Amino acid sequence: MSFSDIFKSSFLENVTSVSLLDMALALTLAFGVGLFIFFIYKKTYAGVMYSSSFGVTLIALTMITTLVILAVTSNVVLSLGMVGALSIVRFRTAIKEPMDIAFLFWSIAVGIVLAAGMIPLAVFGSVMIGIILLVFANRKESSNPYIVVLSCEGNESEKAAAEFLAQNTKKCIVKSKTARKGSVELNMEVRLKDDNTDFINALADMPGVQNAVLVSYNGDYMG
Repeated sequence: MSFSDIFKSSFLENVTSVSLLDMALALTLAFGVGLFIFFIYKKTYAGVMYSSSFGVTLIALTMITTLVILAVTSNVVLSLGMVGALSIVRFRTAIKEPMDIAFLFWSIAVGIVLAAGMIPLAVFGSVMIGIILLVFANRKESSNPYIVVLSCEGNESEKAAAEFLAQNTKKCIVKSKTARKGSVELNMEVRLKDDNTDFINALADMPGVQNAVLVSYNGDYMG
């Protein structure tokens, strides 16, 4: 062993495995595409409480994935160790919105593709995905469903109220019915003919109707 061999380090040899130009280009593109993903997420979000931190996480996740894949592609031994290291990572944060999962996978996929050098695929694919999400995620139903909670005194008032609702709404379906002594409670899904909700006032004034409540239903609807 010569004197120069003592100062040789495999760690220092890996410094030049990825050039500064490749790192700067990959991370800059990852930031740009991650910013585009964040913009699409902000425009298509339809949940109850918007979280800006999740949007920033999408940008960071795109850049972090690019960083990891750049290291993996430069060293085969490191790629095997990275698989074992990442397999022990566990995330405890619950994903409440199904669309959030799609955005997370989108960020990870873009980071992998960019680090692999497939820049046109990452950019063109992200633009196509963004356009599709903007078209379909913001699509609104022609008529939103509502739930009418109705309390009646008996069978006759129940029939009269149901007929009144059928005449004044586009669609009326009984979802549940609770019968007690001297009272009947109905939960009915209705579709309004227009934005006018004055019919609920007339319904509450009908003989035998104790109260009537109209509730907007914002959940997923099938049918």
